[in-house]
Formats: sequence, C-alpha cells, structure tokens
Amino acid sequence: MSTGAAAAEPPTAAPRAPRKRLTGRAKGERKLAAMLVGPAAVVMIAVTAYPIVDAVILSLKRSDLRYPNATKFIGLSNYGHVLSAPVFRQDVLHTVIITVISVGVQLVLGMLLALAMHRAIFARGAVRAIALIPYGIVAVVAAYSWQYAWALNSGWIPKLLGLTSDPLSHPTTTYIAIILTEIWKNTPFMALLLLAGLALVPDELHEAARVDGATTWQRFWRITIPLMKPAILVALLFRTLDAFRIFDTIYIFNQGQQGTESLSMLNYNTLLSRLNLGLGSAVSVLLFLIVALIAFVFIKVFGAGATPGGQEA
Repeated sequence: MSTGAAAAEPPTAAPRAPRKRLTGRAKGERKLAAMLVGPAAVVMIAVTAYPIVDAVILSLKRSDLRYPNATKFIGLSNYGHVLSAPVFRQDVLHTVIITVISVGVQLVLGMLLALAMHRAIFARGAVRAIALIPYGIVAVVAAYSWQYAWALNSGWIPKLLGLTSDPLSHPTTTYIAIILTEIWKNTPFMALLLLAGLALVPDELHEAARVDGATTWQRFWRITIPLMKPAILVALLFRTLDAFRIFDTIYIFNQGQQGTESLSMLNYNTLLSRLNLGLGSAVSVLLFLIVALIAFVFIKVFGAGATPGGQEA
C-alpha cells in the first residue's frame, strides 16, 4: 500500500534584509544632532512635565491653603467629589455649548472668508491683512471692547437694538455676547488655516469639472471639500481645543455669572478664590484629560477620513 503523497513542506519565512550599518560620518552627525537638540528637549520636557506631575500629585491630596496643617493623601477622593458635583456637570455643559456653537459658526464664516481671500482679484494682500486684524488683537483687549459694546449706558449694541435693560444681566444675551466675541476674534485664524488648504487644491481640476458642466456648488462639494479635509481637520482640532479652554472672555464679561461659568473658570475659582489646591488640581487634570480625549477622537475617528483615499495613514 502506497504511503501517499508526501506532505508539503511549510513555507519558509523570507529572510530579513540585513540592517544597514551606519558609517562613521552618519554616527557623528547623529551624535552632533543629539548634542544640539538634547538641552532644549530636556528643558522643554522639564517645563512641561513638572506642572503636570505636580498637579496630579496635588489632586491626590487634601490640600487647602486655608488649612495648611491638614494636608494629607486621600487618593481619588477629590476626583469623586468633583465628578459628583452638579456644578462640574453644569460647567461642562456650558463649555460644550460655547465650543460647539462658536466653532461651528467659525468654520462656516472662516470658509467664506478663506474663499474671498483666495479668489480676490485685486488688492489680495490688503484684503488678507484687513481680514486678519481681529486675530492680531490681544484676547483681553478684544473681550473688553465687546464688553463695552454691550454695556447698557455706553455700548452701541443696546442702542442699536433699542434695549432698555442690561443685556449682560440675562443668561441668553450673555451667551450670545460671549459667543459673538469668540467668533469675531478667532474666525480669521480659522480662515488662515483653511486658506492654506485651498492653496493645495489644483485649479486644473476645477477647469476640467467646469468643462464637463459641473456647477460652482458641485465643484465646491465634489472637489474642494474632499481635498481640503486634512486642513479642515487641523482647523477644527485647533479651534475646538482652544475654545474648550475658554477663560479670558468669560472672566472679563461676568466672571462666570448668569450660568456661563466654564471649566477653566471653575478651575480658577477653585484654585485662586477658594484656595483649594486639591480640588482645583483635580479639575485641572480632568480638563486636561477631556482635551486629550477630544484630540484623540479628532485624530482617530475623523483623521482616517481626512487622509487621501479615506484610509488612515
């Protein structure tokens, strides 16, 4: 009786390519690069890492400057207290409302402004310079100018709208004032990022689509937007992270009153007004984690669709 066909031998793994040995010159260049970059990298890591580590350590302690002798390690109790507090959930909601509305409007207006700057036929440099003026103004100065504009006795907005009561004493109008200030101040930055994306869209594609009979709206949605997805992602990411940490505008307008307190305002009030370093540090760490989570979601979820071909790089 025949033994049958011999079993096929398992395929052997492909041999690894030998690692390319570095020449003496390459090693010297790497050593020189490490010597030049190393000191700056160490300083940057130390300056960045120390406050983060110190905040994490303080968040695990009962530390109150009013009672310095009562400091002790309490673990995650501060986080439990912050997360269970209604004021924390309310401030998260306030921050999300301001962030979503302001960034959404900035994206639309920034796209329109970027298109206007990109398609300007004459005086293109002057148009871009004028459009970017609001972003060049210091945030505190911009907030004060808009606060004066909304003031009942001296502001032009109440006179224009015929208001008889202080608009900054009502939650709805205060929200509107804060969001309008953020939009006016940061829309040029959004437009600047989107303008860089517009510069990468080849004009030849628009010309070919125009020859094929595509309308302006079709060219915008089928050509411009898909090719601008990486720039839109970067613009939304930067502005969302910045808007979620809003502090100066709210502080100058009403210091978080009328239901407009943000997470950064809560952090400020807990640390500096109530002098509670433990709870304030816990709020800081939670704010840092939320911002890191937003960045992760933007990069992992939306980043795959922003790369060429819709696949993650």
